[in-house]
Amino acid sequence: MRRYATASTTFFMALTICLAMATQTLAAEPVVIELTQTGCQFLEPEHGKDHGFEPLSAADCKRVNANTAMQRLTSAKILELTPGDYIFRVTNRNVPYELGFWLRGSGLIRLTLPSVSGGGIHTGGSRDYVISLKPGEYLYSCPLNPTPDYRLVVK
Repeated sequence: MRRYATASTTFFMALTICLAMATQTLAAEPVVIELTQTGCQFLEPEHGKDHGFEPLSAADCKRVNANTAMQRLTSAKILELTPGDYIFRVTNRNVPYELGFWLRGSGLIRLTLPSVSGGGIHTGGSRDYVISLKPGEYLYSCPLNPTPDYRLVVK
């Protein structure tokens, strides 16, 4: 009977350790945030609505956003996250030129918050941007396919 109790105890201890290690491994994996760009906008913060802009260049988006960005931002969804590791997977759905992504702190605190940026996303392609976010307010946009500055809050 004692051997059974010892074997059983050993089994449950090993199982507990394995579960704890698996939980730590899962917790350490970055969270993937999918973002989709179409002409002059990201779809997700605009509630999935594609406004149908068909720019041929960044200059076209600058004109479009000069007339529409403020109105669109009033109803844009603020992305709310917790501190931690993230992968922002940005996809170029149908923009006929290279685009990118820029995530940075908002306002004066910008100097103390992490930032990530880059380009090279061609039509139909995607790119991952890895970042560890700290509490604060951030903005994200695309300077190559000029979009509004969408808000992201980490708390």
